[in-house]
Amino acid sequence: MPGYTAKQIDEMEGAFGGGLKKARAELGVSSFGMQVVDLPPNYNDYPEHDHEQDGQEEVYSVMRGSGAIEIEGERIELTPDVMIRVGPGIKRKLFAGPEGLRVLALGGKPGEPYAIAEFTELSSAGA
Repeated sequence: MPGYTAKQIDEMEGAFGGGLKKARAELGVSSFGMQVVDLPPNYNDYPEHDHEQDGQEEVYSVMRGSGAIEIEGERIELTPDVMIRVGPGIKRKLFAGPEGLRVLALGGKPGEPYAIAEFTELSSAGA
């Protein structure tokens, strides 16, 4: 693999109807999780979840748009100037604002090597 990889986000393979771009796999990253979440305007159906079972913490950084993240019932406004870290056992849910929301989500398990989740791998057609 070359020393760098450059890809257009909108050309990356998607999952979940295209709402999750497989950025980690597209760029060849193997040391941490990294996906791009694209939500259309006013989208409220992003699933609430935690990472209690896999122990992964996540950092969310807004690339464009606005919205909110609900963490254990508390809503925090998201803009490109805000970064959020959420621990493994904490429930979180994203909400898109009127112009939609594009978020870079980074994840890993503290103190352990990164284990690639199968759903984040490229499909055989895209590989």
